[in-house]
Amino acid sequence: MENDPKHIRHIISWCLEISEKVRRKDPQNIGISEIIIHISTQRPYTKPQYLSYIYELSDLATVHLHYDDTSETFGTGISVTIAIGKSGREEISDAIQSMADNNVAPEDVTTEVLEKYLTFSHTPDCVIKTGGAHLVDFLIWQSVYSELFFLDLNWEKIRKIDLIRAFRDYQSRNRRFGA
Repeated sequence: MENDPKHIRHIISWCLEISEKVRRKDPQNIGISEIIIHISTQRPYTKPQYLSYIYELSDLATVHLHYDDTSETFGTGISVTIAIGKSGREEISDAIQSMADNNVAPEDVTTEVLEKYLTFSHTPDCVIKTGGAHLVDFLIWQSVYSELFFLDLNWEKIRKIDLIRAFRDYQSRNRRFGA
């Protein structure tokens, strides 16, 4: 996404279109309720050059933007979280450091306590991984029971039909939540 940040608008628009079609066919189905986008970067601690494109999404979505130590929320519409550069390992180590800073005793550390300290409280149903079958560690804790769909394409090349295929595949799965 770093190479073509304008493509984020296409992705969100396509998700909105697909979700609307799903809701028209089945009013009981809420469709896509939230989108989470991770932008991997070689420079996670610098202000991204393409922020202006992300701010332009405010007419389409409520954007929850996270980069470096900055968190911002702006816009209206479907909830879209955009995380720039933060890895799952960093998120977990930051949570542990925050617990230590808050004097949480080791015997008080539970799954629930740790989750309260994570940056992202999302538990996605479906995670679309692009760029082949390798895993990145973004949302590694939160996506443990998510359905994974791998695309051989990078985000810059993804098309609406690729998203439709991913969502159809997700709908056809029998979710077991780790069982």
